[in-house]
Amino acid sequence: MRNPIKFIQEVKQEAFKVSWPTWKETLQGALMVLVMAVVMSLFFLLLDQVLKFFLEILLKVSI
Repeated sequence: MRNPIKFIQEVKQEAFKVSWPTWKETLQGALMVLVMAVVMSLFFLLLDQVLKFFLEILLKVSI
């Protein structure tokens, strides 16, 4: 980097080329993340309960 002023000008030019998402796209993305987080948390809760059930059976049998 020999010329910092030229570098800053190029960064500014590139920044204008960025296409930012609209408010609707941002909201849709956030809602999709929220829904997937809820779905995955319910899945892991169910998986945890099933594994706990089988582990309790296994421990009762081996005693």
